[in-house]
Formats: sequence, structure tokens, C-alpha cells
Amino acid sequence: MKILSVANNNLKGISVILGFFDGIHKGHREVISSALKTGKRTALITFKESPAVYFGQKAEYIYPREYSYKLIEALGVDYLIEADFREIVNIKAEDYLKYLIDTYTPVSVSTGFNYTFGYEREGTPDMLKDGQQKYGYDYYICQPCLENGEVISSTNIKNYLKNGDILSANSMLGEPYTLSGRVIYGEQTGRKLGFPTANIKYPENIVKIPHGVYKAEVSGMPAVMNFGIKPTMSGGAEGVEVHIPNFQGDLYGKDINIRVFEKIRDERKFESIDELKIQIGKDTEECLK
Repeated sequence: MKILSVANNNLKGISVILGFFDGIHKGHREVISSALKTGKRTALITFKESPAVYFGQKAEYIYPREYSYKLIEALGVDYLIEADFREIVNIKAEDYLKYLIDTYTPVSVSTGFNYTFGYEREGTPDMLKDGQQKYGYDYYICQPCLENGEVISSTNIKNYLKNGDILSANSMLGEPYTLSGRVIYGEQTGRKLGFPTANIKYPENIVKIPHGVYKAEVSGMPAVMNFGIKPTMSGGAEGVEVHIPNFQGDLYGKDINIRVFEKIRDERKFESIDELKIQIGKDTEECLK
């Protein structure tokens, strides 16, 4: 997949996919799939930065944009075009639609059911549907995808992650939630306890799961992940550490992906180091099941 800017591309006769696509959940995959089925080259037009930033709000993502892009590429999208939200936020919806037609001559346009665009979000799926005959493209709108009777959305996934309900978040994502980062040197606490860990910083601007212990996996190997401040060891900076039982090797300086399956328990302070070691042993047994 090639990543292009709005100014640096000359794509014509393509299948256009519109949306922000944070997390690439099951609903997003349906939208992308509708474009791939046309058999034409596909281009997903998105923003590198959340529109929330423009309105003075804090950006909070399911995944770093780079990781979302990797998931989009894995689905088979040919091009990803990064637009600048500041440059289009005040453009009338009809004018923006005309711009898309003049620039890309799309054979099709694909969006989710709640996609809006243009000044004050006046552009709607109905406008895109009505534009088919006028502009000569096919419009594919993906209706709400449901999981246990609930609409799959980035907002709902974020809420589940914040509440530590990893199982429900994963059901909507269609794959295990993943935390990525470069392994850094920690305080060697885990090694001293007999449970060596790989440490990463929690990704910036990513929705935070609760402090606790999680069943996880690294490179296909079962793992125990802890996110928190290690209160039994006098506390410290917030961070992620993952113990991979029976792992032999050096991960320092390497990028790892931690696939998170479910929360086992809350992080808590133990009365002694021995009590902590016993609990870590139990956590490890649980994660190996």
C-alpha cells in the first residue's frame, strides 16, 4: 500500500473509501470490503490526525495511526491518502463531493452508515446516494454491524477498553487488542523476582486500559502482561511489562506487539514480596491455560 498526500497523487477511476478508520473494527472491514469487491484500485481517504484536535479536544485513539495503516494494508487497500482536516472543514459538502469527482473520477464510493463530511457535517450518506446518477459512481453504504445486539463502533470499543472488558472490545475489533512499543530497560524488578519482563511505554494518545494483569501473547508465545505502577515495589512510573514464560533471548531495543486477550485481575499492593511472587506464579499459570 502506498501512502500519498492529497497533493501528491494522480489517481483516476478508482474505488474511493471515506472515513477516519481508527482501530479497523468489523464495521470498518465491511466498508473496505465493499470497495475491494469492485475489482478496481482502491484508495482510502483519511486524516493522519483526529478531527478532535482541530476543535481543541484531546485526541484519543484505539491504535496509533501507523498501526491502523498496517491493518488497512493487510486488508488489500492499494492507496491511503492523508488529507488535512483543517483544509476541508469549512468546505461545503456539495463542493467537497465535486472535488472528489473531479480529482479521482471514482467508479465507486464506500462509507459507513454514519459518515458525514463538509461544513457542519452537512454531507450525509443520502447526499452520496443521490449523487450516483449525477456523477456516475456506485455508492456502497455499509449498514450498522452488530455484536450481541450492540452497534460496533470505535466509541463503544474505547469504552470497553477503558472498563477493562477486553473480551467485548476484541469481539468488536475482530482480533485481539494489541499494544505496540519498543522494549526499553526497566528496573529489572521482574528478573529479581524470577519473572523477567520486557518493558514498553504505554503508547501516547492511546485509550488506556485499567491498571491490572492481563492474559496476552507476544509473537505467538503465551504471556502475562501487567500495566500499572507496581505498588508492592514502592510504586513508580506507569508502564507496561510482559513476562513470556520460558522465553530465551534478548528483546531490548526491539519492537514488539502484545496481543491482549482478557483482564485477569486488578493491580494491587501485596503485603510482602513473597506474596507477590506467589501471585505472579498463579497469574502465569492462568495465562498458560
